[in-house]
Amino acid sequence: MVNKSNLSEEDVKERYITPAIREKGWKPTDYRMEYEYTDGRITVLKNGTKRGKRKKIDYLLNYRENVPIAIIEAKDLNHTYDHGMQQGIGYAEGLKDYEALEVPFVYASNGEAFLEHDMITGKERKIAMVDFPSKEELWNRYKQEKGLTDNQIKAIDEPYYTTRESKQPRYYQRIAINRTVDAIAKGQRRVMLVMATGTGKTYTAFQIVYRLLQAGIKKRVLYLADRNILVDQAMTDDFSPLLSKATKVQNGKMDSSYQIHFALYQQLAGREEDAGHEPYRQFSPDFFDLVVIDEAHRGSAKQDSQWRKILDYFDGPNVTHFGMTATPKNDKSASNIDYFGEPIYTYSLKQGIDDGFLAPYRVIRVNLDVDVNGFRPTKGETDANGQLIEDRKYTSKDFDRKMVITNRTEQVAKYVSDYLKRNQERFNKTIIFCEDIDHAERMRTALVNENNDLVSQDSRYVMKITGDDNEGKAQLSNFEDVTSKYPVLVTTSKLLTTGVNVKTCKLIVLDQNINSMTEFKQIIGRGTRLDESHGKSFFTIMDFKGASRLFADPEFDGEPVDAIDDNDGTGIDFGSSRPHKKNPNDSNNGGSTVGEEPKKYLVNNKQVKIINSQAEYLDADGKLVTTSLRDYTKKNVLGQYATLDEFIKRWRESDNKQALLDDMEEHGIFYKEIIDDEKLNDLDPFDLLVHLAYNQKPLSKSERVANVRKSGLLDKYQGEARKILEALLDKYKNDGIADLENRQTLNLPEFEKFGGPVKIIVKIFGGKKQYQDAVSEVKEKIYS
Repeated sequence: MVNKSNLSEEDVKERYITPAIREKGWKPTDYRMEYEYTDGRITVLKNGTKRGKRKKIDYLLNYRENVPIAIIEAKDLNHTYDHGMQQGIGYAEGLKDYEALEVPFVYASNGEAFLEHDMITGKERKIAMVDFPSKEELWNRYKQEKGLTDNQIKAIDEPYYTTRESKQPRYYQRIAINRTVDAIAKGQRRVMLVMATGTGKTYTAFQIVYRLLQAGIKKRVLYLADRNILVDQAMTDDFSPLLSKATKVQNGKMDSSYQIHFALYQQLAGREEDAGHEPYRQFSPDFFDLVVIDEAHRGSAKQDSQWRKILDYFDGPNVTHFGMTATPKNDKSASNIDYFGEPIYTYSLKQGIDDGFLAPYRVIRVNLDVDVNGFRPTKGETDANGQLIEDRKYTSKDFDRKMVITNRTEQVAKYVSDYLKRNQERFNKTIIFCEDIDHAERMRTALVNENNDLVSQDSRYVMKITGDDNEGKAQLSNFEDVTSKYPVLVTTSKLLTTGVNVKTCKLIVLDQNINSMTEFKQIIGRGTRLDESHGKSFFTIMDFKGASRLFADPEFDGEPVDAIDDNDGTGIDFGSSRPHKKNPNDSNNGGSTVGEEPKKYLVNNKQVKIINSQAEYLDADGKLVTTSLRDYTKKNVLGQYATLDEFIKRWRESDNKQALLDDMEEHGIFYKEIIDDEKLNDLDPFDLLVHLAYNQKPLSKSERVANVRKSGLLDKYQGEARKILEALLDKYKNDGIADLENRQTLNLPEFEKFGGPVKIIVKIFGGKKQYQDAVSEVKEKIYS
């Protein structure tokens, strides 16, 4: 007779829950057990990175591979049948620390009964194990409760494009695809999808277009972008399965024999002299029934934009405009929300980092004395070109726009180069964002001089990639290519802010005044792609102009993992094929009037120094604080356990101390790193944490073992049982509490002389419970 109370959660699944759903016709291909839906957040530590645990659910049941329909949260029989319901609802709609999986039915069970929660109606009911609904029953209920139209059902029934080699959509991509397809199937004519850079917008768009075409809901597609690189990447990568049906519009000529047209806005819009005869007029307004707008944060939403004319033209009653962007608002023009409406779905940078799909980052803020104190010329001072310098105080906002201090540029280049040399990272791909093209060229020269040893081996080690530089732009594909060694250090102004996929970019340098949140997010997005196969698990932002203040702005949706103010002294527009135009009213370009050189002062006799040194880490609330790793860990301990009594109570209640320590580590309590860094190997994590957080005098593991031996506890045990407990104490002293708690320790060579785990537990201690009780007594005495 099985004692059900001794059954684990895994036993309950195997013996009761899985048979219950299989009896109702659910096949193994219809559900996934232990479904892991995140990759586990990456935490940046002093000496590397650490992956957190993947988030997972016990059962995910699918109507189709692209349509999850139910979650089952299992518990053992020491819990009631309904105990896991709130956890299951959390998975379904994104409560607490969970991500919304958007599943309509949630079940909890301990193997004795099911509790069902209908996410659509909000109703709950208890059902017997034998009455679990079949797949068809759940699908029919879902259709009825949602009131699905024929078009919606057609879209749902159309699967993703998959092959044996192709990847499956991640959970958030699946939600984005399903929501967008459903909205378009219902007849919604303006749809916007917001997904952080590096989370697969183009792949998601491909799956949306594929399913709409396969279902017959849409028949002709116009895919619009503003740069060749975006069009080419989309066609050759994610949309390659549809290439036989697709064409790229070139020289303004359109071919009606193709189902999908990829085109640049500017090509279709034509020139001013084409008014009334623009290239897009080759087709009737209802030729396309789906228009996809890539990078929809750009000019397409502006009412007076040339690009907007294309959207207004292809805007018949059956045409859907579908926009994609990483930044749902544009600071400098009309909001794209005004045009598309609220996003159908948003997957933010913060969420991508939390889920472990995007690279986290640290920030190095570098303060130069001239930036902090400003620069004021002496009376009558002239610059290197003989110009009389206007007498006023110049600040960091002026530098490299109106005032060029040569040594400032040299100091920035030296700091960046020394950082890479000091960390043996000279071949880490790096983007340096500068104020304008002139600044990018001067920065290139300064970097060349700091790295002449590598430049002499290959001149592409340092390159400027800007809109006016054909040689630089020709190297863009090499900069993106993970297998290409060169270029390494790239200077730019605006060209590389969007549309560039440099997966291995590990350092982003900001020597540019950035006041636009949209631009800031786009620049940060250049580094967020992960490429762990090539050693890219995080990236560094080096800030010389204070732009990283925008991390604290409520509009910024992603927090840095840590930041380091490292002042110890030891942009590119990647996709445009057009020259960088100078706006006469834009100080960013240093413009005055058309045809005149921008008025900049050049100062060669001012020496610049780096000042200050400060470290910042991300606290438990996601905010940057100036602290050490010790103080950071202390803050997170106190955030979970406000008093020593609370900490000790939680410690004593935990049957598995190592599991509790692992959970603490997940919440930023980095005891291992402190022990390793400070060589505190004889200190128990318990003692380290109560010392750090509550100022208690710590005991060493050796002292704790000695106290157990003095206590007389071991006298209760005779012969081999006592020797085994003494050996376990030695394992604790040398290796830690995990070895004392883990029964696998009994497989180690030092326990072979006792006959191995089975003999030790069954014969020497008299059974599993007696062995566990003995170990528990030892643990209790260790921490008494």
